[in-house]
Amino acid sequence: MTPSLTETHAAVLDTAVATVHKVRSAHLDLPTPCADWNVGQLLAHMIAQNDGFAAAALGEVSDRSMWTPRPVPADEGAAGKAFETSARSLLRAVAEDGAVDRLWKLPEFREEPFPGSQALGFHLIDYVVHSWDVAAAIGERVEFEPGVLAVALPIAKAVPDGSNRQRDGAAFRPALGPIEHGTLDEILRWLGRDPAWAQREVQT
Repeated sequence: MTPSLTETHAAVLDTAVATVHKVRSAHLDLPTPCADWNVGQLLAHMIAQNDGFAAAALGEVSDRSMWTPRPVPADEGAAGKAFETSARSLLRAVAEDGAVDRLWKLPEFREEPFPGSQALGFHLIDYVVHSWDVAAAIGERVEFEPGVLAVALPIAKAVPDGSNRQRDGAAFRPALGPIEHGTLDEILRWLGRDPAWAQREVQT
């Protein structure tokens, strides 16, 4: 049976937490598939997004500072702990009665609020991709259950392709041509990620 949106989101965050816990201090300066960010900067972004989405789920919109990335601690294992703390806070917020049914304010996207289910889908697909980003950067693999990817694929495909993906600060780059290597690769390529990025980095 296909999992619900909230179940899928929780599973994606569990995978993200497990992946980030593999990050060592020596990894923080490594490049990532997010061209403008190294591993440490990507994790700072991911933690800030968790905090911001948690506030949105709870209806807290007055303090926008939580959307601002802060440097992750360099102590061994500290980045993983910081990310897990933010992820668990978000999951608790999403689990609150009525959270997914209310409107969420996401000031990084636009002033008008989004339906909670749509906002949760944004975060879900972002963290499928960012889990892969982190894993690729540190030479690890990331895997998701088929049911999780079955929910994630149509969310990814709903992200429009086009010139908007070429602007500064765009969440995703222009889509790459389809190559049949599984659902995760299909998601990555539609959202502008090259699944072969890790191998290419090793060769260079």
